[in-house]
Amino acid sequence: MTTPIPPPLRIAVLGTGLMGAPMARRLCEAGHQVQVWNRTRAKAEALQAFGATVHDTPRAAAAHSDIVISLLENGTVVGEVLFGMGGEGAVHGMHEGSLFIDMASIQPREARDHASRLAERGLRHLDAPVSGGTVGADNGSLAIMAGGRAEDFAAALPVFAALGRATHVGPHGTGQLTKLANQMIVGITIGAVAEALLLCAKGGADMAKVREAISGGFADSRILQLHGQRMVERDFAPHGKMSVQLKDLRNALATAGEIGFDAPITELFAKLYADGVEHGLGGLDHSGLFVELASRNALQ
Repeated sequence: MTTPIPPPLRIAVLGTGLMGAPMARRLCEAGHQVQVWNRTRAKAEALQAFGATVHDTPRAAAAHSDIVISLLENGTVVGEVLFGMGGEGAVHGMHEGSLFIDMASIQPREARDHASRLAERGLRHLDAPVSGGTVGADNGSLAIMAGGRAEDFAAALPVFAALGRATHVGPHGTGQLTKLANQMIVGITIGAVAEALLLCAKGGADMAKVREAISGGFADSRILQLHGQRMVERDFAPHGKMSVQLKDLRNALATAGEIGFDAPITELFAKLYADGVEHGLGGLDHSGLFVELASRNALQ
């Protein structure tokens, strides 16, 4: 049986960008001993005010920790920061029995591969991507979907408690699979809301009033409330970028191909987001698909 790690926890956070920074801050405020690393050191240094210790390499941050969390861009970057970097990757500093929690959004097969390689070194692994965006990261209200061994999930619960609501969904890779399902629903629903509001605008209705009118009915959703409001206000400051949404949809399609699953709706929306990114919208919030659809209908 795995020996539980006593609190306060020694935690390394690798990647302190839009999501990593507020999550590391919450772990500091929960009383944990937090080590941080970021490729651009200045982004990590801002966390010193909350008690975090900044390190120059992932290896150094991991060496001072029992739990290592990654919040990185994609599976390739996670693999490099974990196993590579000329011997300065996190795995080279992790102690036997340490737990690696990958909270980035990567492909399920990459998560399974990382878990296998870590197990060969006597290290534990969870893939635990999140949903809720920067607002959820700030408020500690993220939805966390975790794949891996049940005993490792139990050991990680004190970490997850500071960040949101965690659910164990199955073995290695299923956390990432669940995140892909989440992103499919989010990306497709954003498109549905945008297209419906634009149709009403084209027909002469007030988009804000349309959104108000259908709130509370069967068409209501968090997407209609949050992203619909951004569409009404034309506020596309990035909370979750168009380019990241496209990456997630492409990951979903790659996984679907691997297991022989036909996903025509996801394929259509991946093309729409790709068109938006190609037209220079990649840095907008993913609700910025509205801009791409508005442009097609001369509603800019």
